[in-house]
Amino acid sequence: MAVAPPDTHPFEHHVLDFLAYLEFERGLSRNTLDAYRSDLLQLGDFLARHDLDATTLGHAELAGFLAELATGAEGRAAVAPATLQRKAACLRSFYRHLRREEIIAHDPTADLRAPRKSQRLPQVLSRDEVAKLLGAPRGTEPPALRDRALLELMYACGLRASEAVDLMVGDVDLRAAVLRARGKGSKERLVPVGRQAVAAARIYLERGRPTLVGVRDERHLFVNRRGAGLTRQGLYKIVQRHARAAGLAGRMSPHTLRHSFATHLLAGGCDLRTLQEMLGHADISTTQLYTHLSGEQLKQVYFRAHPRATAR
Repeated sequence: MAVAPPDTHPFEHHVLDFLAYLEFERGLSRNTLDAYRSDLLQLGDFLARHDLDATTLGHAELAGFLAELATGAEGRAAVAPATLQRKAACLRSFYRHLRREEIIAHDPTADLRAPRKSQRLPQVLSRDEVAKLLGAPRGTEPPALRDRALLELMYACGLRASEAVDLMVGDVDLRAAVLRARGKGSKERLVPVGRQAVAAARIYLERGRPTLVGVRDERHLFVNRRGAGLTRQGLYKIVQRHARAAGLAGRMSPHTLRHSFATHLLAGGCDLRTLQEMLGHADISTTQLYTHLSGEQLKQVYFRAHPRATAR
């Protein structure tokens, strides 16, 4: 194997060259470039404090750098696991670039790993809490009919906020009780719609939406008071307003209904592959999070209900 020529450029030169490569050849966003620049400046500080050269670093030194960040050495605050993962990814990309440019002969990040990102279990509502939320939009005014249909469909189909606001009128087949959702990467999936959600959507389409839309040529299913397509910010406000009315303030986001949909289906006997299809997950490992969540709920029920589960 050929040995890379001696390096004569300072660390800053390599950083600027790497960032230029990311911007002009990879087309990365300004936010990503700023994050990588910050990460590499931290590495530069580490190199200066320990009198090290970026082009002669080994795996042990780079692991030590990540360990310093993780534990909050040098009087700094400890870096969160998710941020540490990003910094490790930045190091791997930077050193692959140096290897590609033949500035180094071996990539010291080949086996570099940051601590695994902790998985926080999502907030989930009980069935009674979902019923309170779905019953919060009261009255027969068009906005109330819209809100009821919106919340019912989000829970019935496990929709993301973006999927709900992107729904077109033609995406919902009430006769067949099925909905077409456009997920991440514009991937489409068909999801069954329950009877109560079908009923709420039908009433909204017949009595609510025509009044809101008026004479506008609007294809979006859910619209605001001016008849234009509902935005994610508008959806968020609707969910929060009804969450407060249902006594769920502080426990709700639009995604909470999606998490509740998944958890309730698993608890009811739905298999993981079917749930993956309905949620539109590309990787089943993402769906498996809900098995952990269901396990936590089972433990809570057990310790609350079993007569010998806790000390008396």
